[in-house]
Amino acid sequence: MLVSLSISNFLLIDTLSLSFEQGLTTLTGETGAGKSILLDSLSLALGARGSATLVRNGADKATISAVFDLPLTDRLSALFEEQDLELHDDQIIIRRSIGADGKSRAFVNDQAVSISFLKNIGQELLEIHGQFDQHLLLETANHRLMLDAFAELDEIRADVRQTYQNWKEFQQKRENLEASLQSTQNQEDYLRHALAEFEALSPQEGEEAELAEKRTLLMNVEKLGQSLSTALHALDADGGAASTLATAQRELESCLSLIQEKAGPITDLLNQMAAECGEAISSLQGILEELEADPSELTRMEDRLYAIRDLARKHKVEADELPQKWQSLKEQLNNMESGEHNLDELRRQEQTARENFTVRATTLSERRKTKALKLDEAVKGELEPLKLEKADFVTRFELLPEDSWTEEGIDKIYFEARTNPGMPYGPIPKIASGGELSRFMLALKVVLAQTDPIPSMVFDEVDSGVGGATADAVGERLFRLSKDCQVLVVTHSPQVAARASQHFLVEKTDQNNQTVTTVRLLQNTEKQEEIARMLSGAQITDQAREAALSLMAG
Repeated sequence: MLVSLSISNFLLIDTLSLSFEQGLTTLTGETGAGKSILLDSLSLALGARGSATLVRNGADKATISAVFDLPLTDRLSALFEEQDLELHDDQIIIRRSIGADGKSRAFVNDQAVSISFLKNIGQELLEIHGQFDQHLLLETANHRLMLDAFAELDEIRADVRQTYQNWKEFQQKRENLEASLQSTQNQEDYLRHALAEFEALSPQEGEEAELAEKRTLLMNVEKLGQSLSTALHALDADGGAASTLATAQRELESCLSLIQEKAGPITDLLNQMAAECGEAISSLQGILEELEADPSELTRMEDRLYAIRDLARKHKVEADELPQKWQSLKEQLNNMESGEHNLDELRRQEQTARENFTVRATTLSERRKTKALKLDEAVKGELEPLKLEKADFVTRFELLPEDSWTEEGIDKIYFEARTNPGMPYGPIPKIASGGELSRFMLALKVVLAQTDPIPSMVFDEVDSGVGGATADAVGERLFRLSKDCQVLVVTHSPQVAARASQHFLVEKTDQNNQTVTTVRLLQNTEKQEEIARMLSGAQITDQAREAALSLMAG
């Protein structure tokens, strides 16, 4: 609740400090005394737009400070955490200043904050309802909030929010995968063509070096053949190494019996040399046969070597890395094919999540409609005593298209009214006058009193244009409302003022040749005198005083 309000150098106010209590507080005074200035200063403290024209003539700056007692709501806690603000003795201290140069500064608990943040804080602390400032009725988004507060649907609303978020998470995953698959599907033809090339060639690690070595050999086959033939002739022809060794073996064998001890080892060496010479001849003959086996082998080998090198250049890898590249392309294609399966599964999950949301959102909608009927009846029950007996109030539901569904449900919810039978229904701000608008809001607030989280409310001339029994009904409802929250009322109605537990009188005086607005708290006798003035005008009669006392007692 609002604990105190301090004002300096603001319009007609020099210096002013007020303390407030829980319950119903009224501010009264002559027309033009400056009651609206107090509301303007409070609005400024809570983030309203400011300008240099608000600074009292001759002053450097205007300053407004407001102190609020908590409770600290979840929303306020979140706002404080965002700004890393600290609490001071469970109070929120707001200070706003406007310089003569038009520059504005704002502080919450002595920490500088932005005006937008100040406005967010203010929306959680206090509502100001003027005749032409009924933003809660102007914005249809607030209508659903008011209905939900009345209906007490927190549990199912939380369930709807959760199922909506689950649905949207699956939807986002599905959209992401679709986008990914779309980009890879554009490469599918390329992948399949590339894999066909790899499969046709089947490159192996180390194959390029082996082919290059064989190619070098085959390119020199003629020269090699000549050299090998010459070597073979030297070993195997008549008079060659093999023939010479055979001659030497025969000659030694002929005299072996005579010089066995000395010639024996030599014979063994010649036998070994002959065997090795035979092996050399056999190997040379084999190589010569291979070189002569397939004259087109060089062409085939070169074609494969060039194909491997071309494929490596095409994929920008080394030839030995081609098998790994081949495997990578296979995996990409496999992922694409499995991605289609995953996409089907995501679509099923998304559809299931959507169905879960629609079932719960439909249930929420039906419960809202049931509660809306009770809200409509409750509001209409408050309208008749407020001199709106011919008026009607109704909560409308409009099924939204799917792309407009939110975590709050599938309906657009808004209030409509008519002030006379036979007239068409319409938005309340369009069919009601300023005073009627205030009374519609008062009726709503009375009905929603126990479920409204706002701790303080200000009504500016909610009783405008009414008197007698209607004014008394307004006062009675404001008093009822003050049982659940702090209520401040700017009023010209004695019936409203008489019900206040705290009564301030706003006056305009001349001080040092300047007009100054002052505010003072009235005690019982002073309160009676002020209510008598409101009843009788400038000339206060004894009858007016008795009537005032009767109103205060009632």
